[in-house]
Amino acid sequence: MILLRRLLGDVLRRQRQRQGRTLREVSSSARVSLGYLSEVERGQKEASSELLSAICDALDVRMSELMREVSDELALAELAQSAAATPSEPVRTPVRPMLGSVSVTGVPPERVTIKAPSEAVDVVAA
Repeated sequence: MILLRRLLGDVLRRQRQRQGRTLREVSSSARVSLGYLSEVERGQKEASSELLSAICDALDVRMSELMREVSDELALAELAQSAAATPSEPVRTPVRPMLGSVSVTGVPPERVTIKAPSEAVDVVAA
């Protein structure tokens, strides 16, 4: 069984380690106990959206980037699980267009359309 909390914890730990930061630094910045953050990273605790937001802010990472990485990890885990269950059939890798960084300056704030290879996403300014 694939546990989302474990995948999320792995991605959070990698993000923190890429920055060369300690659990203590991130927990202090996110205002969450070191022990709780450690449990989240080890996939032992489910993180609320508020907690994830605080951790993302502390790591200076957009939550959408974090979730995209978790989604990619989940897709790989599902493929591996599927391949292990039915080794005689070829497993197809899902293709999902990746959006890079987008800078929107000097554009009327009323409506911006972001187009990817096979999809369009409307972003409406609040």
